[in-house]
Amino acid sequence: MGASLQQHEQWMRRALALADRAGNEGEVPIGAVVVYQGELLGEGWNQVIAAQDPTAHAEVVAMRDAARVAANYRLPDTTLYVTLEPCTMCCGAMIHARIAQLVFAAREPKAGVVCSTCTMLDEPRYNHSVRWQGGVLAEDSSARLQAFFKARR
Repeated sequence: MGASLQQHEQWMRRALALADRAGNEGEVPIGAVVVYQGELLGEGWNQVIAAQDPTAHAEVVAMRDAARVAANYRLPDTTLYVTLEPCTMCCGAMIHARIAQLVFAAREPKAGVVCSTCTMLDEPRYNHSVRWQGGVLAEDSSARLQAFFKARR
């Protein structure tokens, strides 16, 4: 049985708080959490600048945290919540980690590969399928991103 909209919004609010942390640290404000059976398993926020690591996207950081807590590189039956539609790297990592479901807030028209530029998670050729849903608290996420980039101009 899937989570309710209320539960999705609860976890997305946690991801948005992590996005705020990223923004306060000078990173693009994106946050992510991994949830297993209604419990927080891992969390992350963009840290590419601070970590000097091009793979330190919020989703990857959250999956690394969850894998460490679970003591397993596979994360079956988990849901990953993220404030922005994931890129190719992050979707690939979700497939390899066996994430069951992705819930994201705002679409990413330039680099999002879930539904904006292509439909990577819907490709039948991969050995794992990730269910997905977009648009949960999208306006809240979009407002953070717009404010961040406006301040940088």
